[in-house]
Amino acid sequence: MKVENAVYPKGEQLTEAVTKGVNTPIVMLNLLKFKPKAEYKDGRATTDDGRTAYNRYGADMLRHVQENGGRVLFMGEAKSLVIGEVEEMWDVVALVEYPSSEAFVKIAMSPEVAKFGVHREAGLAGQLLIQCVQRAGI
Repeated sequence: MKVENAVYPKGEQLTEAVTKGVNTPIVMLNLLKFKPKAEYKDGRATTDDGRTAYNRYGADMLRHVQENGGRVLFMGEAKSLVIGEVEEMWDVVALVEYPSSEAFVKIAMSPEVAKFGVHREAGLAGQLLIQCVQRAGI
């Protein structure tokens, strides 16, 4: 299995999230890896590490998600790998619930998120974002 962290989705990934998505709540599994030092595209000077920059984004994103019907179910440190192998562990794991696949895309692509998303980009070395849906009978 190939694992490739990325900061932004490919266009077809967002399209697939909606077309293969559902009109019931979804949970997005976020696996986050931070840069040792934040790097802003606009060249601004900073002494912040990646986690600090990402946390600026996270505070605004949490508010935005909640205002649009979503909620954080869990957020915590990734401590150890019990099964399998990866070259590097992720730093943080988060489970965020959205009303639907379409709602997720609308929230993530909103102009408001683009404004504070600079902190996300400055802080993240990479991320895996996996759309999950409740399975009947479990």
